[in-house]
Amino acid sequence: MLTLENIKNAHRKIESHIRKTELVKSKLFPDLDLYLKLECSQLTNSFKLRGALSKMSTLTEEEKQLGVMTVSSGNHGAAVSYAAQLLGIKVVTIIVPKCNPQSKINNIKKYGGQVLILGETYDDAHILGEAYREKNNLTYIDAYYEDEFIYAGQGTIGLEIMEQLSDVDIIIVPVGGGGLISGIGTAAKGINPDVKIIGLQTSACPAMIKAIEDNKFYDEYPTLPTVCDALVGGIGKRAFEMKDLIIDEMIEVDENSIMEATKNVVLIEGITAEPSSSLFAAAIMANLDKFKNKKCVAVISGGNIDNNILKDIQEGN
Repeated sequence: MLTLENIKNAHRKIESHIRKTELVKSKLFPDLDLYLKLECSQLTNSFKLRGALSKMSTLTEEEKQLGVMTVSSGNHGAAVSYAAQLLGIKVVTIIVPKCNPQSKINNIKKYGGQVLILGETYDDAHILGEAYREKNNLTYIDAYYEDEFIYAGQGTIGLEIMEQLSDVDIIIVPVGGGGLISGIGTAAKGINPDVKIIGLQTSACPAMIKAIEDNKFYDEYPTLPTVCDALVGGIGKRAFEMKDLIIDEMIEVDENSIMEATKNVVLIEGITAEPSSSLFAAAIMANLDKFKNKKCVAVISGGNIDNNILKDIQEGN
């Protein structure tokens, strides 16, 4: 089981390589006591670097020599590529599905990762990626499934939040595979068990919501068209096992409201946040009473927004 001590150990290993990201007061909701944790300003513009470094710093010299690979919709792949540079790992392969935004593929390549496009969806890419890993004898760097070091690395965000705002009541986290919310929740509740952890998912892929409702592990999940490419596919095994201990509530965000939320985050908050990180704006707007008179933190998990989306927002489209 992931513990607060695991997360503290991970933080000691990676803190010299990451940024302690800012916690800023929300401009979009001035009447709420809401703060934003800006992981969009983390190195590689995403929280994913924390988990990647936590895991990759444990590799043996032989494993580093043989190389690493992962399957990613973008942010995790960029993080693995960047971490490999830091650790001197020369063979780095990132497998992405055909539906991936070109901007995220370019971001992976910027940090030196070799990109292979396999499969129509993230779940397809994951299956094909496992066969590729076995054939090439590479170490797989898990994005969210069950690796304790990955979860512990993501949990270092929770340590920072509790240090920056020790009396926080609610932490709001976007949920894809579940590694982020599991890590943050473990850290926060380990320090203060009364902190409430609320997860957000798009209605296009409510995998964790349905897993909780059905008490069933969905390692794959059908996805409707969505702008939230970082929140697609199934959930992690470890996240499923931890859900009842960590997640106090899940909110499903209407896919049709996400672009307006992203626009508000970019133009009013002044934060370059990808749609997957902007769900909080729509969720709070639709559920204001849940957050009134509470000290809240929303995690802005990534800022690698598609260039076309950002251009449309800036041009008022």
